[in-house]
Amino acid sequence: MAANKLVLEGRVSINAFIVGLSVVIIPLIRAWFGHLDWVFDYLTETPGKIAICIHIAVTNGLLLIIYKGPLYKVAVRACFLGVTFGCGLIISFSETTWTHFGWYICSLSFFHYSEYLVTAIINLFLEYTLAAVSSWVEFTVEKLTVPELKQQTWLSFLGLLMVLCGESLRKAAMLTAGSNFNHIVQNEKARSHVLVTSGVYSYFRHPSYVGWFYWSTGTQVMLCNPVCILGYTIASWRFFRERIEEEELSLIHFFGEDYVEYKKKVPTGLPFISGIRVN
Repeated sequence: MAANKLVLEGRVSINAFIVGLSVVIIPLIRAWFGHLDWVFDYLTETPGKIAICIHIAVTNGLLLIIYKGPLYKVAVRACFLGVTFGCGLIISFSETTWTHFGWYICSLSFFHYSEYLVTAIINLFLEYTLAAVSSWVEFTVEKLTVPELKQQTWLSFLGLLMVLCGESLRKAAMLTAGSNFNHIVQNEKARSHVLVTSGVYSYFRHPSYVGWFYWSTGTQVMLCNPVCILGYTIASWRFFRERIEEEELSLIHFFGEDYVEYKKKVPTGLPFISGIRVN
């Protein structure tokens, strides 16, 4: 029953994401019937804003007709992420100095959509929201005051590589763990809960945290945000150090000597974090 519900919501989210992604048609139409280049200014001017608002209104109305109740909530969230991802693509392919910010928008929206697609749960924390807003503020302020700082293409490519590798590692960990994966540390062992030591778990004890850590830092490297690079790195490191210690207490309780032996052989994957100490 739960599995069928998850499959249904997954299909709904994919359809809605694609519908939202159709926002990229707006500049394409303009390219076909107007100028040949994609101009970012178009989206910041009145015609572009009106076009996007009409697109959102029409797609939302379509989803409201097709889906009801909880499925509509799933659809509208996925559609919003699709629109965001589409706008990020438009910015990325526009010939402006905002290209790196387009990469960031695509990375941010796809990360959250893929999180939902794999687990059918979206958990947005206040701390994370504040962190995201702070990165936007820093990028905008530095873009306006020190524009040359945001033109370090090699650094942005390095950040993009960190984002792609981190994203791939985290999703590989989630898929490898399957039903054993959970966003919340479990205090009680489920009957189906087994110790996963294969795949990416044979290299890192906590590959999903490793992926998230480098994805998070990579987004700020991509934006050339020096303050947030330092802030994200320190905050993420402290969060995962405490999280791993808490989680490993439960894992040792669940699996006993099996986990202790696994812990001796495989590192956490995060710098200077060894996990809970076992006497």
